[in-house]
Amino acid sequence: MSANVPDIKERIEIEEKVRKPPMYKVLIYNDDYTTKEFVVELLITVFHKSRQSAIRLMFSVHNNGVGVCGIYPLEVAETKINVAVAKARDYGYPLQLGLEEE
Repeated sequence: MSANVPDIKERIEIEEKVRKPPMYKVLIYNDDYTTKEFVVELLITVFHKSRQSAIRLMFSVHNNGVGVCGIYPLEVAETKINVAVAKARDYGYPLQLGLEEE
């Protein structure tokens, strides 16, 4: 066996140590004040949804009370939530977003 190639036991140990980071769902909650138009634009600009996808998600949130904007590593999810909430507050909306581990 070559000195540079790890044996099978070593490869298994290495693969066990390298794990993907946990992923988190970014949740958006319905409220009675944030406009549908604002939610659609937010989904397009912050979460990079197509207009059609944003409209479908907005109506789903409106009807079901909550929806998933996307699934990201923790730091990305937190950043997207912070950006979205800041934009909502700039316009005076009480929009709420949250995290849920996938």
